[in-house]
Amino acid sequence: MTTYYFSLLLVFGTLITGIIWAIDHWVWKPKRQAKIAEAEAKSGLKLNPEQAQHLAPQSALADFSQAAFPVLLVILVLRSFIYEPFRIPSGSMMPTLLVGDFIMVEKFRYGLREPVTRHEFLRTGRPNRGEIAVFKYPVEPDVDYIKRVIGLPGDRVVYSDKAFYIYASCAPDCDGVEPKKIVQSEQPNADFYRNQLPLRRFTEEVDERHYDILVDPGRNVMNHDLAWDVPEGHYFFVGDNRDNSLDSRYWGFVHEDLLVGRAVFVWLSLEFERDPDSWLPNWVPTRVRFDRLGRIE
Repeated sequence: MTTYYFSLLLVFGTLITGIIWAIDHWVWKPKRQAKIAEAEAKSGLKLNPEQAQHLAPQSALADFSQAAFPVLLVILVLRSFIYEPFRIPSGSMMPTLLVGDFIMVEKFRYGLREPVTRHEFLRTGRPNRGEIAVFKYPVEPDVDYIKRVIGLPGDRVVYSDKAFYIYASCAPDCDGVEPKKIVQSEQPNADFYRNQLPLRRFTEEVDERHYDILVDPGRNVMNHDLAWDVPEGHYFFVGDNRDNSLDSRYWGFVHEDLLVGRAVFVWLSLEFERDPDSWLPNWVPTRVRFDRLGRIE
């Protein structure tokens, strides 16, 4: 189930249980109370709760709605406007985020949006360069993607020899503007491989934000210079696993209306292993990676 349909189901469930709760509270409950009061007046005795329930029972539907509505309402508010959990399904953000990481996303960071149509009703901010953000995939808006933003509206982004250069806030006319290279310093790597060959690990610095990336020396994808002018209201996103990431270099920019929120921390991290003897299609969690909890850059 995509997050859109889950949001739609959550809104619908909250609305229906809320309506039933309201009808029960303002219509059916007074009728039950009047019936109980009439019986007590006739008998001259006060009914205990069990007797009152037997005489004027609350319907199962109303009872369920009374219990479910406040829970659904709290979940709806938290998930739509404050924080929402997401699972990392691929390795495109290694080494920062691994498959099996569960992250918390701050929904109010990039504006408050109505949960079904995603219409923004309160602008609270926009991404800064170097932040990790969740957004709706422009090619398939029902799907959530997570990448790192390096190009802001009005930037010219240049990709050359597996390094990025930023001409800040000058597009489309950047003549005479000095580009700012996203500085890379190589780090030792003993954890990440592709086809049994080690990947090169670098620390990048952009706008005082530091994070690690991976470069595959065995892959020469996009080995020619490329440049993009980021339109107003759009952002340029890339994965930290640079040679194994489907990002803005391939499908273009992300409009601000597609922003979901800023990734803030890892709240759970599970290591998975494929069980060859199992008929289940999913990977099997083998351990909790406690050392990753709270991480994000």
